[in-house]
Amino acid sequence: MAVPNKKVDDYITMSADFAKPILWHIMELVHKACPDVEETFKWSFPFFMYKGGNLCHMAAFKHHCSFGFWLESKMKDPNKILRRGEEREGMGHLGKLTSVKDFPSDKIIIAYIKEAMALIDKGEKLNKATPKSKTPLKIPAYFKTALSKNKKALNTFENFTYSQKKEYVTWVKEAKTETTRDSRLKTAIQWMSEGKIRNWKYLKC
Repeated sequence: MAVPNKKVDDYITMSADFAKPILWHIMELVHKACPDVEETFKWSFPFFMYKGGNLCHMAAFKHHCSFGFWLESKMKDPNKILRRGEEREGMGHLGKLTSVKDFPSDKIIIAYIKEAMALIDKGEKLNKATPKSKTPLKIPAYFKTALSKNKKALNTFENFTYSQKKEYVTWVKEAKTETTRDSRLKTAIQWMSEGKIRNWKYLKC
């Protein structure tokens, strides 16, 4: 028996006008293929669960929608509809959907949903990716010198993760002119002296 979630309905209702028929169409196909589907929310967008496992998901953006399968990497894709590798656009597996006409036939989508269900029935799980070794971060001498002159900034930088350090270094290094570089470096040192990461402005309160 299906387990609906009002948040999913609200998500669709609040989406852009072009997106609503797309999302309702996805919802209809998922429920038709999987009568026992459970609607939920993960990572701020609608997810469909089956027997406790992630089945598929959908999302609406400013100009397109997406639809994807959690176990896509294990699906056979006989109709060659799944965008994989370099062909993949965004987080979905059917490309950027701007209309219901962008979908393959209902029969094909339902067959793919049932294949995803069968994988869950078999107990299939996503393979954990092997962590890639990080390339040593090259910090320019002028960056090190500026840090050495500000103890608070230096302490913040040393306690940053690899990614947080890289964001600052890359931002400064990619400046087109020396004037811009010096301005960014000054700003970077000021922000780090205040304990801030590079993109602190975008943090949600």
